[in-house]
Amino acid sequence: MKTVIYSGTFNPITNGHIDLVERAACLFDKVIIAVAESPGKSPLFSLEDRISLCEQSLTHVDGVEVCGFTGLMVDVARNRKACAVLRGVRGMVDYEYELQLHNMNRDMYPEFETVFLSPAKQLAHISSTLVREITSLGGDVSRFVSPQVLKALQGKFPG
Repeated sequence: MKTVIYSGTFNPITNGHIDLVERAACLFDKVIIAVAESPGKSPLFSLEDRISLCEQSLTHVDGVEVCGFTGLMVDVARNRKACAVLRGVRGMVDYEYELQLHNMNRDMYPEFETVFLSPAKQLAHISSTLVREITSLGGDVSRFVSPQVLKALQGKFPG
């Protein structure tokens, strides 16, 4: 069984993330969404809420499991017997950073591969940061996130 891990803060999960999970599910038997606690980033949503929003947004995709974690992603990958990590790349800036991560992960876990996927063209501009900012300013993000995430965002930024 080939398992890939897709880690991130997912603060919140966006349609760009969902696109990558859907496509990874066609390539791997199992996709583990590993939601990082990331207290240093001061997430808008709690770890539990981010896990729940990922689960709710991905019910339509078979072979997906969601878990939270602290510490190193490679430790989670090793414990879950993942053979690869999925990383989304929207442009060259993302790629340079992701290549650094790839090299560090590979140094810590030599059997581990990195799979780079770029989101569909119509989703490449979406980021969790922009979604949060637009929502906080009263903008409509309904085409960038699942209905469950939209409702959760509206709960954080009423009005």
